[in-house]
Order: sequence, then structure tokens, then C-alpha cells
Amino acid sequence: MNLTTEDQRLLEELCQEHQVSLDKVVKLLDTVREYEFKERRTGVYDALKEIIKAGRVEA
Repeated sequence: MNLTTEDQRLLEELCQEHQVSLDKVVKLLDTVREYEFKERRTGVYDALKEIIKAGRVEA
């Protein structure tokens, strides 16, 4: 993903403030971008769910 230096700094700051993984947010944004121009966005929610679940320890 191509972010300006200012956007990257802001994203990092927000992730730290809300205790969210920067890598995970970037993956989510990249995935949404991947599906953005497809004729059908079938599977986008499943792809996002998988990213969110990744690394999470199930109880």
C-alpha cells in the first residue's frame, strides 16, 4: 500500500492509541483495495474475517 509519510505516521499513531496491530490494519486495507475494482466483491467479508482471526488465540 502506498501511503504518504504523513498518512503512515497517522495510521501508526492510531494503531498504537487503540492497541491494534498495524500489520493487521494494513492487510485489511490491502484486501479491501484488492476487491475494490472487481465486478463482484464475493468473498471480501470472508477474506477480512480470516485476517481478523489470524493470530487470535481461541479460548
